[in-house]
Amino acid sequence: MTTRLTLAIQEHFEQLSPSERRLAALLLERADDMLTYSATELAAMAEVSKATAARLFRSLGYADFNEVRLQAREERNLAPPFQATTPTSAAPVRHQSITAHLQSEGDSLVRTFESLRSDTLQAAASQLAKAPKVWLLGLGIDEGLVRFVRPQLARIRPEVVCLGMQSGVWAEDLAMAGPRDTLLLVMTQPRDALIDRLAAHAATTRVETVAVVDVRHAAWAKRFAKVVLPCYSSSSDHAFSAMAAASMLHLLVQNVAVRLGKRAQQRQQVVDDINQELGSD
Repeated sequence: MTTRLTLAIQEHFEQLSPSERRLAALLLERADDMLTYSATELAAMAEVSKATAARLFRSLGYADFNEVRLQAREERNLAPPFQATTPTSAAPVRHQSITAHLQSEGDSLVRTFESLRSDTLQAAASQLAKAPKVWLLGLGIDEGLVRFVRPQLARIRPEVVCLGMQSGVWAEDLAMAGPRDTLLLVMTQPRDALIDRLAAHAATTRVETVAVVDVRHAAWAKRFAKVVLPCYSSSSDHAFSAMAAASMLHLLVQNVAVRLGKRAQQRQQVVDDINQELGSD
């Protein structure tokens, strides 16, 4: 998936027709297929017509699919050093240099925050600040990001709860969610079927969702989330970095604290006093 195409889809997604949205979501989720399949084949995968595909690309500012493929090919040829190639017997695996690592991480951060709108960030912060209770959800590796952000939010506001931290109690946790609560969904990994069911349930119970997701999941998240904060991730054959998502969560907490104002300061003081008491023994 080209960076420019991704940003164009995010910018125009709300104005697309339902059939165009299906194809746009497919393009985000099947990024590596851009140079593999034709426009006709991609349209068939999304169960839309070739005419719909043509309208979508024109709506995104392209003359046709050939222009999209050309752009994708150009960006692939300029791929950053962190994108590993398949090792061969004639080309032994090399260690990633510190410089290459810094470049890849920096590129992810720049692309994430250059495309972030201030009003979108403020809408997410406002939602998390005013909700009676905030529920956090992340599966697999993303559970680590949830555990990272939970104490930070709990330091500035009460009622911050992680969903599913005890195995097999999804229903019990969800039964406690109220219609004015907010779900903070973190998803940087491939989408799990359980996420679809949990997000759908949250929508039916009128729980508002704020989604911090990999950019490939942005179109999917917009189907049910009130606010979506897309992030770019860097990865190789051997490791995955969620630096941009972690940074987004950090920025979000800071803005929630600003929204809460004196209430956040008072809660921080209470937490500090308790820590001091616990540490005095």
